Amino acid sequence: MSPVRRVLVLGAGLALLAACSPAPAPSASDSSGAAAASITELDYYADEQGSAAWQKILDTCSAQTGVKVQRQKVPTDQMLPKILQGASSKSLPNLLFTDNPTLQQIAATGALTPLTDYGISTDGYYPSIVKAGTYQDKVYGLAPGVNGLALVYNKDQLAAAGVEPPKTWDDLKAAAAKLTKAGKYGLAFSAIPSEEGAWQYLPFFWSNGADLSRVDSPEAVQALQYLTDLVNSGSASKSVVSWNQNDVADQFVAGNAAMMINGSWNLARLDEQKSLHYGVVPIPVPHAGGKPVVALGGEVGAIPATGGAGQQAAGKVLSCVLSEPVMVQWSKAHAYVPSKTAVAEKFAASQPEMQAFVNEVDTARSRTAELGEKYPKVSQALADALQAALTGKQPPEQALKTAQQASGS
Repeated sequence: MSPVRRVLVLGAGLALLAACSPAPAPSASDSSGAAAASITELDYYADEQGSAAWQKILDTCSAQTGVKVQRQKVPTDQMLPKILQGASSKSLPNLLFTDNPTLQQIAATGALTPLTDYGISTDGYYPSIVKAGTYQDKVYGLAPGVNGLALVYNKDQLAAAGVEPPKTWDDLKAAAAKLTKAGKYGLAFSAIPSEEGAWQYLPFFWSNGADLSRVDSPEAVQALQYLTDLVNSGSASKSVVSWNQNDVADQFVAGNAAMMINGSWNLARLDEQKSLHYGVVPIPVPHAGGKPVVALGGEVGAIPATGGAGQQAAGKVLSCVLSEPVMVQWSKAHAYVPSKTAVAEKFAASQPEMQAFVNEVDTARSRTAELGEKYPKVSQALADALQAALTGKQPPEQALKTAQQASGS
């Protein structure tokens, strides 16, 4: 489905939802009876398509709750600094939608309120999604939908080479080698020195039994050695150290890579290419019969402690965003997986290209589940190790020893 069609479907679906919904709920009130007519909201959906889709979500929930939403959006890299500054100066908006790994760091400031204060239940959610929004045993954030990584492959290139979509690391290594020829690579992925690179390494790291408390374990070293060997053998380009995930998609669309590790959000872009026939399978695992452990992506809604009627009104809007009809519409528009298990299973039946992503959520892991607000430091250490190993500056074992020392995990 093209990006335009995804947004059109969202608009049509939300229009129907609004038409069929009950009359707007009364505005939230504080203990003195004063009504909150509007709230402020902050997110980082700054790209044109994502911003338009999210605005439709907010408009629908505004109509249902009777609460006007005054939205502010900022680029992704400015989001966390802005929130932490707002937490310090007690000037946060009423409602936040932030990247899930940042939730615990924000909650640690004491700026957020538990979602149970607003009657928001976690029943039916994937456990990993609940963990992503939990800090010190209280749920401070929940996501309407999540994303993750999978292996996307060019059906025509694999068929021409007589290659089946890989399921294990050995399969992937053999397939990538066979598909590499004449300046074209078997596999593309991102290994830039940031969270994006660490996020792409984590499925190999976790699926091999490593954990973030000891990033230089034998299992971690084996996972990094595997990726290093793919680059050194020529099956993946040395340029992976400078490709972000959009660059990886560019290489795949151009036919320069037969397979790629990428996220569901890029499917709309692939759908625009009428001559491109692609398939999606879970990320290959070390051994047959295993299940991949990918990092859980996506944004969580959280309610800062702003006091009074605005805080309660934000709870009404967030409850709407987390309602199942809105959850499905957002997932369709943004190529996300609905956060509730039963909803996701139905969603996959109607969106077959999302099946692999849905399958992976059950074993997906919150990046902050092990380390809480300490995760960002460990993530950067892993990204630096990935760079060091893939550029040949250090062998994988030494690169991860350096990462362990730097992270202090």
